[in-house]
Order: sequence, then structure tokens, then C-alpha cells
Amino acid sequence: MTVTIENLVTSGTFALDGGTWDVDNNVWIVGNDDECVIIDCPHDAAAIINQVRGRKVLAILLTHAHNDHIGAARAVAEAVQAPIHLHPDDLVLWEQVYPDQQPENSISDGEVFAVGGATLRAIHTPGHSPGSTCFLLEGEGTVFTGDTLFNGGPGATGRSYSDYPTILASIRERLLTLPPGTVVRTGHGDNTTIGAEQETLAQLA
Repeated sequence: MTVTIENLVTSGTFALDGGTWDVDNNVWIVGNDDECVIIDCPHDAAAIINQVRGRKVLAILLTHAHNDHIGAARAVAEAVQAPIHLHPDDLVLWEQVYPDQQPENSISDGEVFAVGGATLRAIHTPGHSPGSTCFLLEGEGTVFTGDTLFNGGPGATGRSYSDYPTILASIRERLLTLPPGTVVRTGHGDNTTIGAEQETLAQLA
């Protein structure tokens, strides 16, 4: 059975450093008719749960812990009985949203998650946040980049716990080394490819 990739867009707010912004977030669900994983849980728990359609959720994988990516995580996890996975370097951000609850599991660089006969590999890409993590679905030629890499370049680094030189190094060393045809599925907005973003990043050199 071939693994499928489903996209759901939810809307809400991103809040950090005293500011609030309206945002649309991508939720990615990877799996088959029987089981799946959820990548990021923003804003609307009911919509995410509905998209699961009763399948067994093996894991909730978080690309990072800004509130607009984790705001529905606890409600979804409880509803679908799935563990939350987060890189430990982002606990400082997680605790701003869930001060009394920890994620069930820590993500380590290179960790592999199996679903529907396919595998997702975690790639630690700090910069947008300390624990930002991408997930490579190599068999399908795609990578889920959260807010590390967008259609048009790097994610934002103007707020607390972010760093521009670090995100550039992460992208160049960990993502742009992937095959140029690799589809980049982002935390906000449209897909792109590694090849297209190689050209974008070359202009920033």
C-alpha cells in the first residue's frame, strides 16, 4: 500500500515576544488507510482529528514549538491517543504554551519514524528555533521543513530564540544537500523544491 501525503490548512494566531499575528498553517498527515503520523498541530484540533478519519495515529511530530504549530497538540494527542515528539532544544518554547505538561518523547537528529511502509527521518535544523526539525520522506522524494525553509527562502529569525546565521547554515548543510527535485512541504504557504531554493539561497551568499 502506497503512503499518502495529505495537507490541511488551519488558521489562527502566532504569538511571541508580546506580538500577535494572524497566520495560516499547514498540517501534514502521512500514512495509509490504516495508520498515519501528524506533522504539526496548529490551531484547530477538531479539523485535524477529522482529517485522521479514525486511523491509528502512531505519532505527532512537531517541527518546532512556536504556539502556532503546537496549539492543538495536546487536544489532538488525547483524542487520538498518540504520543507527541519534539526536539528537546525547543522545550523553552513548548513551556510557554504548556507549562505543566511535557511532550511524551524527544526527537533526536537522524531518528527514524516508520509509517505505512515508509520511513521519515528527522533532520535537526536549528535557526528558526533551537530545536527546529525537518522530516525527510526519502522514498517519496519530499521533506517537511516546518518554518526552516519556505518557498522563497529561509524562515524568520527576528524573534527570541532564533538566529539568522544558524538557519542559513542548517539549510545549506542539511537541506540543500538533498536531491534538487525533492519537494519541500512547508509550515506555511506553498510547496517548493530543493533546486528552486538552492537558487534562492545562492542570491544570499
